[in-house]
Amino acid sequence: MAAVGVATRGTTAPNRLRRVDRWLVDSCGRALRSAADPLVVDLGFGASPVTTLELAARLATVRGDVDVVGLEIDRDRVAAARPYASTAPRVTFEHGGFELPVGDRRPVVVRAMNVLRQYDEGDVSAVWRLMTRRLAGGGTLIDGTCDEPGRLATWVSVGCDGRPRSLTLAAATAHLDRPSALAARLPKVLIHRNVPGEPVHALLVAFDEAWAMAAPVAPFGRRQRWAAAVATLRSTGWPVLSTSHQVRRGELTVAWAAVAPTARPECRP
Repeated sequence: MAAVGVATRGTTAPNRLRRVDRWLVDSCGRALRSAADPLVVDLGFGASPVTTLELAARLATVRGDVDVVGLEIDRDRVAAARPYASTAPRVTFEHGGFELPVGDRRPVVVRAMNVLRQYDEGDVSAVWRLMTRRLAGGGTLIDGTCDEPGRLATWVSVGCDGRPRSLTLAAATAHLDRPSALAARLPKVLIHRNVPGEPVHALLVAFDEAWAMAAPVAPFGRRQRWAAAVATLRSTGWPVLSTSHQVRRGELTVAWAAVAPTARPECRP
């Protein structure tokens, strides 16, 4: 089967994906520990394999025998990455795209960061279905975006049924002026929905308001201010899924139903 997709710009850097990796270890660790075949796919690793190698190292703290396959649609990037596999025995680099060419194996996790940003919003659901039908039972697809230093990141967690389960916003709070700064890094499925009348816009507005209300705790640091703002969101009915530990490190995860895009007029029956 031919590789499905188009090459990304390939930009990457050490530690760029540390935020999503920490969340992945927390949220998918149980599935990895119980998996008969602990396989993880890193889709679209880019011009350098560094973030794939970092992912493997972080996952090894959950399960030492986890296999990580880095996939790239650009054959030159695959060739350049393969020598680095000698530094991590359970990491391989292969040519491939959304079809996830890993033989008969089924990944427990697929990480696809900064891959779908260049596609049309209307393409997202079909791409999700293509990838998630290859997942192991209980598996997870992570589709997200981050800025170049990895200080601002967002991602959607998608189940093996192709349905999104949650949205996570994550930030280096020391560099954050207000939570809505994350709007520029929303995943493709939401990036064009940050407009009045859409749930994700309402979330960002509410988060900014909660952030403003938390100004009195600002002298204690922005982590405390973030935590206070998240507590306000929770108290006002937003379905916050994050643990206290995740909140303290600058994460907010909400149930997908709270931010799912509304149907556009032309899409309504």
